[in-house]
Order: sequence, then C-alpha cells, then structure tokens
Amino acid sequence: MDWETVIGLEIHAQLATRSKIFSGASTAFGAEPNTQACAVDLGLPGVLPVLNEGAVRMAVKFGLAVGAEVARRSVFARKNYFYPDLPKGYQISQYELPVVAGGHLDIELEDGSTKRVGITRAHLEEDAGKSLHEDFHGLTGIDLNRAGTPLLEIVSEPDLRSPREAVAYMKRLHALVRYLEICDGNMQEGSFRCDANVSVRPRGQSTYGTRAEIKNLNSFRFVERAIQYEVERQITLLESGGTVQQETRLYDPDRGETRPMRSKEEANDYRYFPDPDLLPLVLEESFVEEVKATLPELPDARKARFTRDYGLSPYDAGVLTATREMADFYESTLRAAGGEPKIAANWVMGELSGALNKGSLEVTASPVGPEALGGLLRRIADGTISGKIAKEVFEAMWAGEGDAEAIIERRGLRQVTDTGAIERLVDQVMAANPEQVAGYRAGKDKLLGFFVGQVMKVSGGKANPGQLNEILKRKLAPR
Repeated sequence: MDWETVIGLEIHAQLATRSKIFSGASTAFGAEPNTQACAVDLGLPGVLPVLNEGAVRMAVKFGLAVGAEVARRSVFARKNYFYPDLPKGYQISQYELPVVAGGHLDIELEDGSTKRVGITRAHLEEDAGKSLHEDFHGLTGIDLNRAGTPLLEIVSEPDLRSPREAVAYMKRLHALVRYLEICDGNMQEGSFRCDANVSVRPRGQSTYGTRAEIKNLNSFRFVERAIQYEVERQITLLESGGTVQQETRLYDPDRGETRPMRSKEEANDYRYFPDPDLLPLVLEESFVEEVKATLPELPDARKARFTRDYGLSPYDAGVLTATREMADFYESTLRAAGGEPKIAANWVMGELSGALNKGSLEVTASPVGPEALGGLLRRIADGTISGKIAKEVFEAMWAGEGDAEAIIERRGLRQVTDTGAIERLVDQVMAANPEQVAGYRAGKDKLLGFFVGQVMKVSGGKANPGQLNEILKRKLAPR
C-alpha cells in the first residue's frame, strides 16, 4: 500500500527575557540547581503571578512576522497534571484564547519549490522544571530553575509530509525567532525544542490516521531521525494487521528509535480552566502598532533585496540571509569594501565561513570583523595584492597579526605592477624554458598556464595576473 505521512510540529521557543514570565527570578542558564526558583515559580501560598510585559511584546512580534491575527484579548489558563518537576501541580498556559492565531511560514523544498505551512496558533506559557536521571543511581533529581521560564509554543498545521520538510520548517522557524531577537535558538540549552505529531494514512484518504507525539527533540538531526523511525514503525504495524495507539513517545538517539512514554492525554484530561490569579490579557491597538514598528527586515524580504540590489543569485542571497548576524556582517563588509557585491559575498561565504566552521565560532565572534575584511577587499580591488595573496593575508589577520595594510607591508606582499619589472621576469622564464616557448609558438596554447606559474614562482606570487597574462601573450606570440 502507498502511505502518506502527516506531520505537525509544536515548537517551544524560550523567550529572551531576563526574568521569568510571572516573576522576577532570573532566566540565566547554568546556575546551580534550584537557585533560580522563587516563591512565585513554586506557587507557594499567598503569592500572585505578575505577567512579564517583555514576553508579551515578543509574542506579538512573532505573530506580526508570520502574518497571524494578534488577539486583542487572550486568556491564561491552568493546565492541570501531576509530575515531579511541576511544583504547582499545574502549568499556566493559554488554551481557548491564545495571543496569536493563524499565520504561515514558507519553506523551500529540495526541488527548489516553495511550500506554505500553516500556523495554527502561538501561545504564551511557563516552562516546567527538569528531571535529572543520569547523576543519581536509582533516583531522580529535580532542578526547578527552569520553572516559570517564558515559552512561546508555536503549533503548526499538519501540513508537513516528510521528515525533511519537518526539518526545513523547523530550521526556518529557528532562523526567524533569532532574526526577531525573541529567542537565542540554543538547542543544547533547551531554548528551542520540538514535539512532533506523526501519523500515516493511505494516500488519497482524507481523514487522518492515529498520531503519536514524540517529545522534546532538541536537534534538527534528531527530529529527522525520530520522525523517519516513527513513520516506518507505524507503517510496519498497520501492514501487519495492528493498530497505532495514540500515545506520547520518547526518542532514544543511542538506539535510533522511539519508545512509549505514556498514553496521549486529551485536552479534557488536563481540566483547563481560566487562571483565577491572572486577568485576561487585553492589548491596546497602540501597543500592537508600537511593537510593529520594531520589526526588522524579515529574511524573505532581505533575500529578495540582496538579489535585486546586489545582483546575487537566489542561492547566495539565501546563504547570506540564513541568519540576521550573517546578513548584517555581509552588508557591513560590503560598505567597508565599497566594491563588487559578488566578490564580498564570495569571501563571506568562502574564506570567512570556512574559518568560522573550523573554529566552531559564530559570526559575531569572528576575529576578523566586517571593517577589517572590507579593508582586505579594497587592497584586492586596487591591485595592491592578488586574490591568492589575499588568502595568505586573511590567515594572518585571523591569527591576530593586524589589519591587511600592516600585514602586506610587513611581509612585503605588495603586487608587482611595474610593467618593466614583469617583462624582465618573463624574459628570464622564457630564456630558461626554450622548449616550452617553441611548443607554445607551435600551437600548444595550454602552455600559457605553465609560463604564468613559472613567473608567479620567481616573483613570489606578486606579479599582477592581468598584466602578466598580457605581457606573456605578446612576448610568446609567433615571430
């Protein structure tokens, strides 16, 4: 039977506030266990939650960026369940009336086409604590530092049809929340994680199959592998006459498989009801307009501008706008270089990105900044150094030896542009290689590369390539 995969993702993005969603406790990562959970986070008697305005602004910013409806009135609810790392016995979330409803995100598929993925909702909620199993023999430790950390849960429509589409959507969303500066996207620290709802159905069937939810996937690779395993598991089960159970499953990356965690609850199992300690969230039109004015140029718009204004290919523009930091670095470099956009793009995507990857660095931590790289590109453009020598200079800049001008002077790398000096080098090489000269004049044009290499060798790579080629062709011409 031909099966169709149906996938919907629930992304939990930790909002980049310094304090928690309902208290003033810190959200900083890495503190000693249970040192950042205050009385409000623990729900101790007599305390009252106070909503963090910064978290609301970030939620509204996201809604506007994805073309969603920002609710002028939304409600916080209590989601009741009992688990060791949920200190209050309930989680404050939003249910019937979320702050963001609808919207969409466009993803690019492997064949170059674009697919629109619907967003059902995005709602504010608090995170729970964390259960620690690996450090305790036969016991579980509880760290409540994350309790009360602000989350924006972004729920997609079941529009995704393959593990790769799911990863493409997740990466696009990851880039967007970082562009908006509402989430740092650090998956290792739990700032951006995913629950995947997966089902299969016979192709052509309109009704959905029974879904399984895979919890807490914190890398793009794990998302793809977990969904692929779950799809194969469900198909094998159905084709052998079994039935898929609606349940929550965990992904074991060591075994490369999902396994049951608990039966999947329905909404009524959580006994949602409006939180009596929190008034409905009412947004004035002026507040929404104020947030709208802070929206940056979004990735799609920036990519279109790079292709239109700089003449870059869609591929190059896509690479350079993949993150806001990289796009900013490129434009700053281009302004500093004052030269060709394509050349600046090649250097940012080539030498710079290669060095960043080798050092496992973010572009914001680059030892060579945009001004410095722009200065290097100016020296290429004005003929001070060749592109080949520029790579040597870049390596020295990366190692902290100074700016391009200083390195060029100190190492004596300035290009030989004196025509007479280059002609003397050419004469020297021709005199040393009479057979190759005769061969070139007999029609072996490919020998030109040999002569270029020889002159570059004796010049230490400093001969101006354009002038050198012109002089060689004139001197090697048949007589």
